[in-house]
Amino acid sequence: MPSKRIRNIVISVFTALWVVLFQYESLRHFYLQPLLQRSLPKFKFLFPPAGWIMFFNVDDTGSYAEIYGVRGRVPQLIDPHLIIETRTIGYDNIHRNILSQILNEGYKGDFCRFLRRKFPEYDDFWITLVHYPSFSQRPRERWQQAVYQCRE
Repeated sequence: MPSKRIRNIVISVFTALWVVLFQYESLRHFYLQPLLQRSLPKFKFLFPPAGWIMFFNVDDTGSYAEIYGVRGRVPQLIDPHLIIETRTIGYDNIHRNILSQILNEGYKGDFCRFLRRKFPEYDDFWITLVHYPSFSQRPRERWQQAVYQCRE
């Protein structure tokens, strides 16, 4: 029995240390070094440079769709969580950029019918693309352009 207890303690200590080191590596470059204003040591284990998102290809650019409901001649941004309601706990389709699919004009007819049915209080809808050309070089630069409009 004592060997099983020792084994469990060793596994728990290893896991706790690994999580602490992983958190350090995840935060080191973008948060800790700027905060302390100095270079910090890098641990060369299994830590990917992108941190918790690990095995995904992270690009320096980004884009997403914004949908505006138009009442009269006044556009109003519609919360994407109201458009695609997600009921699954811990899973957010909006943060996974599910609305980017509607930027394809092939979905225009179906998506416009969906918006009219879901939000009858609006006269029209504008679908726009928001694009960030470089998060690292110009993090506040944002481009926005209309992709299509849902006219009746």
